[in-house]
Amino acid sequence: MKFTVLFFVLLFCSLTLAQEDANATDIEINSQTQSACSPDMCDLLMKFGAIEEKLRVIETRLKDSETRLQDSETRLKDSETRLKDSETRLKDSENQIMDLRNKERTKVIFSAAVDGSGHIGPFNTDTTVIYGRVITNIGGAYGQYTGIFTAPVAGVYYFTIFYHAGGSHEGKLLLFKNHQLMIMTHDQPSDSDGADNGGNAVFLELQQGDQVYVRLPTNTHVWGTNYHTTFSGFLVSQI
Repeated sequence: MKFTVLFFVLLFCSLTLAQEDANATDIEINSQTQSACSPDMCDLLMKFGAIEEKLRVIETRLKDSETRLQDSETRLKDSETRLKDSETRLKDSENQIMDLRNKERTKVIFSAAVDGSGHIGPFNTDTTVIYGRVITNIGGAYGQYTGIFTAPVAGVYYFTIFYHAGGSHEGKLLLFKNHQLMIMTHDQPSDSDGADNGGNAVFLELQQGDQVYVRLPTNTHVWGTNYHTTFSGFLVSQI
């Protein structure tokens, strides 16, 4: 558009000069007209040139502004992405810290003994042994009145069973996880051996709510006096 205007202006000037050459009689009048019009045309051309230069400067500045705006938007998006990543990592770290704190707070330790007089058993059916004298029960996972340990959290636990018994009857204890036999300790009756002792231990991987308890089989017995027969356990590592 700018070059078209200039073209027509130049064409007008050329036609004016041609008309001066063709009409000799009008030389003076055309000269006066030329002298009156030429400065205006020159001013007009100069103004057009200045306007064109200003437009180029404005376009350049506008493009620079658009470029800077795009760069700012890109940096803003990058900052938002980094902020979201930081928030995600922070939440993960907080969850890990909470898990560690929970693991540190979860302490399970118990030890209990049979609190009775003389023999416990023999019975005509398998019987859960109730270790009524609680020595330690950190975490409260052992049931004093049921003889059953219930895992409060998933983890690896360590259990021991010990007993003392007379030799007149078979001495035997069975440790169960839920309804599955895990370990036992056992001694045959003997007329020549007046007292028997036995024990065993095991590591068990338990889920939350699993139960561990000790059974006295049919026609067997243990000694309940002076806390000889014990059941103990503790949480080794939480899973």
